[in-house]
Amino acid sequence: MREKIAAAMKRALKEKDQAALGTLRLIMAAVKDRDIAARVNDNPDGISDDDILGLLQTMIKQRTESARMYQDGDRPELAAAEEAEIMIITDFLPAQLNNNEMQTAITTAIEQTEASSVKDMGQVMAFLKRNYAGQVDFSVASQAVKMALLNKN
Repeated sequence: MREKIAAAMKRALKEKDQAALGTLRLIMAAVKDRDIAARVNDNPDGISDDDILGLLQTMIKQRTESARMYQDGDRPELAAAEEAEIMIITDFLPAQLNNNEMQTAITTAIEQTEASSVKDMGQVMAFLKRNYAGQVDFSVASQAVKMALLNKN
């Protein structure tokens, strides 16, 4: 994952794409920050690729929220800049699961964790995060898991 980001950064430098370069630098800075925190916690290799995917999803979520606020505040140029950053970050994520695939993943997670009620939601979400990092919007998945577990009773 790190190599892919570094290669994209070099490409943006060569192409003099300032928007992409700025976004990629933000990604690298966030990864390095998390690496330093991981080293303090006795993890000399830094964060894993799954952690990087989670970081990228968080960055997308932040920018989506910012773009929405800029649109509401009648600042379309700032909203467009946030949306451009989202597109750059999204290029590093694996393909997102569609609704049917997400429902199948949730059903599998419930079966594998032997979840029987909403109390087991944490185990199901942990399973999904372990196995589908970067492929699922976990805020949407959380609601779907909750409904599936409520309907199970």
